[in-house]
Amino acid sequence: MSIQFQHVPHPHIALRKKTGPAKTTDEHVGVNGKIALALTTIVGTMWCAYAFSVLAFFALPSAISSGSVLQLIQWLSQTFIQLVMLSVIMVGQNILSRASDKRAEMTYQDADATFHESEQIQEHLLEQDQAINTLLDKILKLETALAAK
Repeated sequence: MSIQFQHVPHPHIALRKKTGPAKTTDEHVGVNGKIALALTTIVGTMWCAYAFSVLAFFALPSAISSGSVLQLIQWLSQTFIQLVMLSVIMVGQNILSRASDKRAEMTYQDADATFHESEQIQEHLLEQDQAINTLLDKILKLETALAAK
């Protein structure tokens, strides 16, 4: 008797080669969500950070001409850092969230594929058990026949 087992690879293996991770643009959002997404996408770019830097520098001459250190510190903290860092932090968060989403999706799919593979191993082991049992039955019959002689 031969073992009749045919391994069936998990469909995710082929699918994963074709498709990428889920994207924000795949999500269904209403009008307000689309507006928020558009604004977040624009503000969360380095180009926006550069534009905010230029905008902040328009207020710098006024802070300098006041002659007050407090005015300079306020300009730096309230105008420059808040405007520019807003966009820079959003760029970093966008990068981190994309990587996190990709890792989460890949982890889920890998776990699903692992589960499928373990089921295949169990089926294979069952077939081996049946083959071993058949062989053991034949050995027992041979031993019985030899003992009877």
